[in-house]
Amino acid sequence: QSPLRLDKFLTIHMERCSRNRIQTAADAGNILVNGKPAKSSYKVKPGDRISLVMPYPKREIEIIPENIPLEIPYEDDDLLLVNKPAGMVVHPGHGNYSATLVNALTYHLQNLPLFQEGDMRAGLVHRIDKDTSGLMVVAKNDEAHTELSRQIAAKECRRIYWAILEGILKEDSGRVEKPVGRSLKDRKLMAVRADGRSAVTLFKVLKRFEKNTLVEFELKTGRTHQIRVHAAYMGHPVVGDKAYGYKNQRFKLDGQLLHAKKLEFTHPHTGEKMSFECELPDYFKKVLNLLA
Repeated sequence: QSPLRLDKFLTIHMERCSRNRIQTAADAGNILVNGKPAKSSYKVKPGDRISLVMPYPKREIEIIPENIPLEIPYEDDDLLLVNKPAGMVVHPGHGNYSATLVNALTYHLQNLPLFQEGDMRAGLVHRIDKDTSGLMVVAKNDEAHTELSRQIAAKECRRIYWAILEGILKEDSGRVEKPVGRSLKDRKLMAVRADGRSAVTLFKVLKRFEKNTLVEFELKTGRTHQIRVHAAYMGHPVVGDKAYGYKNQRFKLDGQLLHAKKLEFTHPHTGEKMSFECELPDYFKKVLNLLA
């Protein structure tokens, strides 16, 4: 072959590794040619021995755009709303490196600078558990991301969820204010802990059935698994929740019956008050019909 620049040579021969990332590794002295650090502009010659150490695992940094259909109820130049289905992971992590919401967003918004940097959390200002469905707001530029994140932190954004709980709640409404932290029994799970982070959840009963209760929750804080942990703490876990709920479930479900139904915030550019609602998914409505 004719002489090639080192960065171009490696881009060709290393699957799914960007030229920019290779150049960064070279600048850091992590690419050796014949045992010596080489610049990106070095011309590769026959017999050269190239070795390199990339600063991060490939899958933790490389976001592959994937053409995954998304339900987008609203979109403008600054943000979009997505109705995330249950079963979809929000961003890549251990065991879930593809088919995530971020992979889908990176494909649909690949012309925007914010989604060209390979950031695992590009545009995200909050998240929803894998097996929870419903509304999420996604920023399309840095200014919108900063302002929406501020609203979440300042508790100016209203996030309303509907859930079907096990058993009958006696109170018509109330407030759960119990700190949440990592479970000492299982580090993958969360639990109410005295030394956990402050967590506040409001609840209101919408309808009582023979053995279950339809409840509206409002998040005042955004801890991992917060509603699920607080519901279990109340003695009424979310139906279908395999982590915090009953071992023997009455219904065959792939996830818990928890849906982010309503989202309210102030538009980061216009200052307009925005309010959105989405329908319950079909499997959720099917269980409601069975309970009625």
